[in-house]
Amino acid sequence: MKYLFFLTFLAVSLSTGRAQGITSYLVGDPADVIVRPTAGTCVMGGATEDDNAMRWFLERAHGGDILVIRATGDDAYNDYLYRQLGVTVNSVETIIVPSRAAASDPYLAQQLTNAEAIWIAGGDQYDYVSYWKGTPVERLLNEHVSQKHGVIGGTSAGMAILGSDYFSAAKGTVTSAEALADPFNSKVTLGVDDFLHLSFLGDTITDTHYDNPDRRGRHFTFIARLTHDLGRRFYGIACDEYTAICIDGEGRARAFGGYPTYDDNAYFLQTNCVVPYNPEVCTAGTPLTWDRAGAAVKVYHVKGDASGSAMFDLKGWHDGKGGAWEEWSAKAGVMTYKTHAAPPACGKQ
Repeated sequence: MKYLFFLTFLAVSLSTGRAQGITSYLVGDPADVIVRPTAGTCVMGGATEDDNAMRWFLERAHGGDILVIRATGDDAYNDYLYRQLGVTVNSVETIIVPSRAAASDPYLAQQLTNAEAIWIAGGDQYDYVSYWKGTPVERLLNEHVSQKHGVIGGTSAGMAILGSDYFSAAKGTVTSAEALADPFNSKVTLGVDDFLHLSFLGDTITDTHYDNPDRRGRHFTFIARLTHDLGRRFYGIACDEYTAICIDGEGRARAFGGYPTYDDNAYFLQTNCVVPYNPEVCTAGTPLTWDRAGAAVKVYHVKGDASGSAMFDLKGWHDGKGGAWEEWSAKAGVMTYKTHAAPPACGKQ
């Protein structure tokens, strides 16, 4: 009888509201299991999750505890991660953290500390920045990566905040056309190295939903602004809506998706290293010109498939497999994309 009761208990998802405003939904064993995770980062473009990439993410937890955090929403991830992907884990818990006060909840801190894998759901990235930055959540996410060497990931808004630099969306979203027309548009709100610090994502800004709508121009503008404002080279990682990138502990990034059935793409952008590399015209109220002989930004473009066969090395930002180099540039706010380009003369320095 006790054994049957235990099995029944594990199959039930528990929901708990707490005093400081968090809500927890847990499925599986509520007791913390102690295992050593394998480091890694998984980012997704923002539509439905790629199952193969999520299996990669779960497997690195080695049967441990999975924590999903978000500012709004429900427990939709719990059953998917616990039962549907065929990877055995001890538990999956979703915690809703809907305010800055909630980010200091001691139970939340305990679960962030105990988790082997942490997933940041989609939503509004400004919620994450304004609710979590400068709170125990920020500290514990960074410790999860730097000290525990746990696996971490996110989709849409969750992906948007994982670079050391990020588009905060503090004044709402911005389109490619708006950003290119004025790189100092009030909606181009950028955070620089003041929130999360993940392996291989330093000096890097991500973007999501890359193909719906076309966000290449705004991402290019974000990198132009960073390069202009800080006077050094910057990098970018982007996914189409149904594409994922999984980065292992050695900096090898693999692209997962539905290619060749679907046109699922991932992109690795970098300021060209040929001096001078800063934008020619990057001023308020004026369309962006960042041309540099048509090679302002070097881009390694890959297709995401079921096996994650296309790869890119984020240690050196120079070597890839299964993709092709491109060059992106802009004159007076109009983008040009050149395919079949030469690789950069240098990688990440």
